[in-house]
Formats: sequence, C-alpha cells, structure tokens
Amino acid sequence: MRRRLLALICVTGSLVSGCGMLPGDHDRKTVTVWLMKGSASGEFLRRFTEDFERTHEDLRLDIRIQEWTGIVEKVRGALKDGSGDGPDVIEVGNTQVPLYADGGRLVDLTLESMRDWGKEKWLPGLAEPGKDGNKQYGIPWYAANRVVIYRKDLFEQAGITSPPKTRDAWLAATEKLNSGGNQGIYLAGQDWYTLSGFIWDEGGDLAREKDYEWQGTLDTPDALRGMDFYRRLQALGEGPVDADEEHPPQAGVFADGEVAQIVAVPGLAQAVVRQNPALKDELGFFPVPGPTAGRPGTVFTGGSDLVVPRNTDDQFAATAVVGALTGAKWDTELARTMNYVPNKTTLAGAVGSEEGVAAMAVGAAHGRATPNTPQWADVEADNPIKEYMTRVLGGADPLTEARRASRAITEALAPDVG
Repeated sequence: MRRRLLALICVTGSLVSGCGMLPGDHDRKTVTVWLMKGSASGEFLRRFTEDFERTHEDLRLDIRIQEWTGIVEKVRGALKDGSGDGPDVIEVGNTQVPLYADGGRLVDLTLESMRDWGKEKWLPGLAEPGKDGNKQYGIPWYAANRVVIYRKDLFEQAGITSPPKTRDAWLAATEKLNSGGNQGIYLAGQDWYTLSGFIWDEGGDLAREKDYEWQGTLDTPDALRGMDFYRRLQALGEGPVDADEEHPPQAGVFADGEVAQIVAVPGLAQAVVRQNPALKDELGFFPVPGPTAGRPGTVFTGGSDLVVPRNTDDQFAATAVVGALTGAKWDTELARTMNYVPNKTTLAGAVGSEEGVAAMAVGAAHGRATPNTPQWADVEADNPIKEYMTRVLGGADPLTEARRASRAITEALAPDVG
C-alpha cells in the first residue's frame, strides 16, 4: 500500500516518475521516456508505471510529457546529445520515423520485433514507416484513421437503410442525400489525406522510389483515377475547392449545416456534438468504402511509434519499456482508454464495442502512410498536392496539373547535396 500511495504522489500532470524514495530504489536504473501530450491519460500512465516497476524490480520510470510544437528539433537534439542524460525511449509520429532514423541515430529493433513482438501482425500503416530497408526502428504503438461520420436521420429521410460498402454505392447514396437543401457530403477540396486513400485503392502512389531516387507519381493512370473519384465525390457537396478540412473546421460546418457526411477521425464527432447537442444520437460511423464490398477503402493511418535512441546507456532497459507499452496487455488497455486502434490486427476486437473506433479499426487493417523518406516533410512544407487538387476541382486538365505536381514532389524529394 505504501508503494501505491507513493506512486500516486509522485505522478502528477505532465510528469510520471519513480521518486526513488522506496527502500532499495537507489539500486534501480532510471529509464527516461518521452511521450507526447494527449497520447495517454494520466491514469493510464499511473497504472502502467506501477505495473512495470512491480514486474521490473531493477528499473524505475521517468515519463516526461512533450508538446508537439517544436518536437522535431527537440528530438533531433536529443539523438545527438552525448551527455547520457537524454531519453531512452521516445514516442514519435509514425511518419516521422524516417526523419530520425536517417544518420543511424536509432537502435535497430528488428530482432526483438521478429522474436518477441509479433511484427507480422502489426498494422502496416504504423509498421512500414518505422522501417529503413529491412531494419525496424519504429515499433507501432497506436493508430487512428479516417472514417465516414454520417447523419442517421438524413440517411433515413433519404431512404438509405444501411451504410454503403462500395465506392459506387457511396456515390449513389451521396447523390441521393445531396438534395432538398442538404449537402450529400462536405469534403474540402484540399483534403489530400483522403485523396491518398483513393489513389492507393487504384494501385497508385503519391511517389515511388526507383534506383534509390524518389519520383512524384500523381500523373500515373492509377493516381489519376483516384483523383477522378475524389472530384466526383467532392462535387456532391459545397466544400471549398481552395481550402483544406480545417479552413473552416469541418466539425463546425457539420454541426451548423444540413450536411449528411464528412470524412474524419471518429473523435471529431465529440466536437460536433459540443457545438450541436441535438446531434448526439444522430451520428453514425462506417469505414471509407473501397472499390469492392469485400474490402474497405485504403486510408491514411496516423498514430505513433516508439523508438530507442542509439545514445541510450541501457538498451536492454529501454527495450523492456517498449515491449511492455506495445505488448497486448497495455496496448489494448491504451486503445480502450483513449479510443485508439491497437497496433495489431489481431487486437481489433478489443475496441469493437465503440461504433466509431470499430469502423476505424476495419480501415486501419488496410491503412498506409506517406512515402517512407525523410524528405517527405519537405513536400508537406509547401504541399503541391493541395494546389493540384484545387486546380483540378476548378476545371483544369487533370493530367497537366498532375504532371506539374509530380515534378514538384520529385524536386522536394531529391537528396540535399549542398
């Protein structure tokens, strides 16, 4: 009991730490863990810390919560720090792993992944960005991805008795919903994450690597078909062609207007209900439909991986923390607590009771991430995909604009030789 009370005293707000006041604690090795703000609740971290320290009597945890703003440079600095005082485990965005793996500053966790952590069951949208060649540096922790959030009452009024399961059925239903002053869907013109899924479903890519060089590929026939579907769907509503889903925030548009559907993470429904409580019992969720009924649409998978810096002074202790946090027990508990998708397809049933999360988990099984190169951040910094989408939705020739955007992506992905 004394240990439990002491743990509760030591864990506060943005810092979870073993206080080092228990008998024998001076012999424990402290493992410093950087986690991002909002990824896990304080209660979850308290319970995890207590369990981990009970089962690892030679270790204690010092979990420090980080802000997303400025985190890239902060992590890069920590990876170069030779003082030995830096973090032993770091949570990073799944698409950020290539940024940090570049230069050999992360521990290769391929062996542990294959031998102990069941990597063959990981969600591909978390696992693939964590790799460099055949080496696994980022270990999947949790995922989130887009689903369709819809108005049950508007579907009922339109005579639609069940959510569509194919793209063609989705278009037909949305066209039926787009009448009587209602928008069939609110889809902003520059929602390139949603576009990416349509492109992937057609067999296309945003960019591909050939002979160690990356090239933009929006001008391939497959990618152009994905853009054409986006154009047809987007036209069944009044989303602005020259803005993304945050300008204006689509939660507010959905709450204020007669909008039948949006494409968003399920958690956005909470923001909708806060702005319009009358919609509390009217919102439903379904996976983004794919070309055929047997497989949902491919979606961009966001979320986090855990990495271990090469400059840790105790790799064994660091990997013990990674193994515990990403293992079935605590990964499932995190997903239930925070409404995430667990890191393995075999754990999806753990979140099946929540309609939105269950829909998200179905999509996550077929999720993907942005091209696995550290230069992709340069593409997003001045995103040519957004301009491409706006031009096409405004009536410009798709192939001409796709070639223009592909050249810009290729230039951004070129290695810096300066």
